[in-house]
Amino acid sequence: MAGAFGFKGCQKIRGPQIRNLLEAKDFFLFDCDGVIWHGENAITGAAKVVSSLIRRGKNVVFVTNNCTRPRENYVHKFYRLGFTDVMLEQIFSSSYCSALYLRDVVKVPGQVFVIGCDGLRRELQEAGIPCVEEADDPDATIYDCALAPDVKAVLVGHDDKLTFLKLAKASCYLKDPECLFLATDNDPWHPLSGGRILPGSGSLTAALEVASGRKATVIGKPSRFMFECISSQFRGVDPAQCLMVGDRLETDMLFGSNCGLDTMLTLTGVSQIEEAQEYRNSDQTTNHSLVPDYVVDTIADFLPAFEELDEQSN
Repeated sequence: MAGAFGFKGCQKIRGPQIRNLLEAKDFFLFDCDGVIWHGENAITGAAKVVSSLIRRGKNVVFVTNNCTRPRENYVHKFYRLGFTDVMLEQIFSSSYCSALYLRDVVKVPGQVFVIGCDGLRRELQEAGIPCVEEADDPDATIYDCALAPDVKAVLVGHDDKLTFLKLAKASCYLKDPECLFLATDNDPWHPLSGGRILPGSGSLTAALEVASGRKATVIGKPSRFMFECISSQFRGVDPAQCLMVGDRLETDMLFGSNCGLDTMLTLTGVSQIEEAQEYRNSDQTTNHSLVPDYVVDTIADFLPAFEELDEQSN
């Protein structure tokens, strides 16, 4: 989607351009990791940006593919890091949206087999979604373990306790063509300190796709469903009045493009401007959906624009 002020092509903006953007938009969608915080450290100025937007009557929501914690834990983390005015209703995680999809869209008629962390299971349980309980003997194998008779969906998220038995069970359930195959997100990896990486949900999903010969339906970014969740819970959401701010071209920028939103890349996370420029210059038109409308070094670049707006109103 072309930027509202003609800067399509990953141009850096600042000062008056950011101020005009803040005035033009009603909804601000933020990714969390790499945009709002790094681990347990808030991005400098991020809390002030969020509170300033809320104080000005803007709608602020957080869309994250991190499915490892329930939304209430996100509220605690926001508060712990100095974001004292963020409420549960503003948080849309891939685990929460997966629960809504199973409950409200497909109305799953049986149990769900989950490859994922406790946070994902908690979101499903709070939505009333029955999950298969894991009670296998430590020495059990796919040759002799029990399989639940009424599994109607397999949901894959981040699972740091993934076992071969879990993968084998999921493959067995997916032999039934009526069994849904869902993934919270398709993030391939996540950066850790010291240059290490953590395999993401997408890598686990890929393994199961190969084993089952099926493709998963992805709930999180860049799927449109997360935006549909927001639209169902906030009145009057107009894509033209939304700005998606993220740090990952292949998820955040593509999500914004898929949903008809203007997009902004912040350089405090995974993707850098050189990658965006490569996509912009690519001969493959599909790569152009990964190009942000705007680029800032950090969302703290919003702060001078707020100061200008305050001066104008005084």
